[in-house]
Parts: sequence; structure tokens; C-alpha cells
Amino acid sequence: MQRSAPRPARLLACAAAATISAALVTGCSSASSSSSDKSTAGGSASASTSGSASPSLATAKYQALPEPCRTISATTVTSLVPKAKNASGDAAKSSDSSSRGGCSWNGLDGYQYRWLDVALQRFDSVAGIGTAQSQAEKRYAEQLTETKAVSGAKAEAVTGVGDEATVVTAGVKKDKEQYENVTVIARTGNVVVTLSYNGAGFETAKTPKASALQSDALKAAKEAVASVAAKNA
Repeated sequence: MQRSAPRPARLLACAAAATISAALVTGCSSASSSSSDKSTAGGSASASTSGSASPSLATAKYQALPEPCRTISATTVTSLVPKAKNASGDAAKSSDSSSRGGCSWNGLDGYQYRWLDVALQRFDSVAGIGTAQSQAEKRYAEQLTETKAVSGAKAEAVTGVGDEATVVTAGVKKDKEQYENVTVIARTGNVVVTLSYNGAGFETAKTPKASALQSDALKAAKEAVASVAAKNA
């Protein structure tokens, strides 16, 4: 999830953003000896019971999502986005807050611009589609592929951020300004967390180092992942 910012003169006017149905087969037995009838009836009942059983899916690990704008502490937001236009964050619209949500912050400190965004997506186990975790694993892989598609992007698997996580960095030039973008894609159980953080130095200000942005992005991503567990504790 990569986004870039407008030049300083226009920045403050922008607002950053699944039955299995089982057929019960009955059989008719012809007249025969009493013992044979009982045996046949017993066998039919057993086969019928076995054939009608539906495989159970593992219950989703997490049943709810935290409030997106509170997944990252105020202290971290202040550190990563100095002079944020809205320190409380701008929540993304969602038709189902139990399944997805997002929040973003942006600010200009002198000529140093920073933009931070967190998006969360939760999955439930659905018959015919898969378990909540398998769906999250699939989405994690898709999100990673999409993020790595940016020209010059470099991806690196990281530990300590949920069950699996990857950080993707890429430099992008827009409107003669150089932006450094960092995206952390993490999965914790049946929830996928995507955190994007980018920065630029306008005019004569220096472009922030990718390594510094990456370190900050990972810190924020850990907080977002931890907030999911805390919400479901």
C-alpha cells in the first residue's frame, strides 16, 4: 500500500485513507432371514450416518478487530508523524467494522513530510471456502505480491511481528520529490495487518533514510498486531 503526498502548498488540503450440504441416501432391503435383516439395517444406518457428517472447520482465533485509530499509541504517532494534522487519526469508512478497518495520519514538520496508515482485515471460517486462518494466509500472500510489484521494491521477511511478516521498501519520485516508502504486511491468526509509512524532505530538506523509516514502521506494526490480541483477550 503505497501513497505519496502532494507538495507542501497543497498538503494540508488533502485528506489521507465468503453448505456443504450432505445427501442422505436410504436403501430398501428385500425380505430375508431375521438376522440378515438386522445386519443389513445396521449397516445401512451406519453408512447413512457417516455419509451425512459434515467436516467441521476450526473456529476463528480472533472474533473482533480493535478500533483502527487506537491500534498505534499516541506516543508512537507523535514520534512517527510530528505535527500530525489530526493526532487522533482519520478513520477509513467500513461497512463491516468487525471484518475490516483502517486509519491514517499525515503531517508536515517544517519541510519534513510523513504519512502513516494501518489497515486490518479479519476472516471467519466458512464452509466451502476454508478456515479463517487459511483465508488470512491467502490474503497475506496476495497483499505481499501486490506490494512487491512496485518498481525497485525490496522485500525482507521479519520475525517478531505476528505469525509471519514481511517488510517491503521502495523509493518513489513524484513531482520532483523523492519519497521513501515502507510497508509492513503481517498476519496474526486470522487477521492481516498492513502498515504503510512514507516520508519525504521537501525543498532543500533531506530525504529520510529508508532504514530509519523501516525501524519506525516495524515498531508501529508490532503495536497494531498486539492490539488485535488485546482486543480479543
